[in-house]
Amino acid sequence: MTTTQSTEVPTKAALPPADSTAVRVQNAVIKYGFIFVTVALFLYFALSEGSFRESATLLDTLRYVSVAAILGLGVTLTMAVGGMDMSVGAVAGLGVSVAAQTMVVQNQVGTVAIIAVLVAGALAGLLNALLIVVLKIPDMLATLGTMFVIQGGKLILVDGQSITPGMTLDDGTTAPGRFTAGFLRIDRGTVLGIPVSVLIFGGLTVAAWVFLARTRWGRVLYAIGANPEASRLAGIRVGAYRALAYVVSGVLASIGGLILASRIGQGDVSAGTSQLLEAVAVALVGTSVLGRGRPNVWGTALGAVLIGIITTGLTIKGLPYYTQDVVEGAVLILALVFSFTLSKRRTS
Repeated sequence: MTTTQSTEVPTKAALPPADSTAVRVQNAVIKYGFIFVTVALFLYFALSEGSFRESATLLDTLRYVSVAAILGLGVTLTMAVGGMDMSVGAVAGLGVSVAAQTMVVQNQVGTVAIIAVLVAGALAGLLNALLIVVLKIPDMLATLGTMFVIQGGKLILVDGQSITPGMTLDDGTTAPGRFTAGFLRIDRGTVLGIPVSVLIFGGLTVAAWVFLARTRWGRVLYAIGANPEASRLAGIRVGAYRALAYVVSGVLASIGGLILASRIGQGDVSAGTSQLLEAVAVALVGTSVLGRGRPNVWGTALGAVLIGIITTGLTIKGLPYYTQDVVEGAVLILALVFSFTLSKRRTS
């Protein structure tokens, strides 16, 4: 008599449910943690400093971060295609010099200066596109090279000196022009009590969000950033879209330059130097918002607002500027932990 062996495979022990409390908490931290940090810091400064709660202070905070936020939108676009535009600060500074040269030295009206600055920004973006798309130079290296070229070229354009109304020119004559009142309204003017620069920041944020999240072009940019080779095989003109991202980034940086020029009222040769780090920081911070782990417009805007809250709050509390740098750096590290470390643990 033979015995038959059972072919039934033993069932594995029941696995714990994936949607455990710990997993839910981790997902919530990844998705909403950075928003919580922003709200917590806002409430802390608002409750501890009465002047922080004033509407004028809040509007000044948004006005302060408008330039970095707009430049950050350009960086976000280039990050969407898998790159990084390191020339945005230099392009903004170039915009300041071009605006001053056009109005103060050439004695042109503000409209001409605005057009000249926007064209300069577009040309800077085209230069980046040429280096990256045509000459195949890595994005960061190409835009770093562009940054140095623009910074040096800007100094040549203004003979190494800031352009101010009434200055003495090389030929011994006095500069005939000035910053027009209409041009100065770009940053100093208000509409219904809201600074024009804040309205520009808000309008560009909405436009960039619609472009990236609600149009075919935006979805293509993200696809290229995720897998450029697969995008190419799918028939997408990868080079053209990457060039578009850098040209738009250059134009956005020049708009930031227009706001800077209106803010300082002269062609300061050092303008835009500090804007690069803030622009890159807000774009990187934005990747952690809502656990996306990828560049997104609303995240960049929130990152800019957070930087403004920190800077304004610490200034009101009387902390020195170098303390602010430390806190901003710590916040950036925290955002990167949300974006990369925690999110990778969730997916592993």
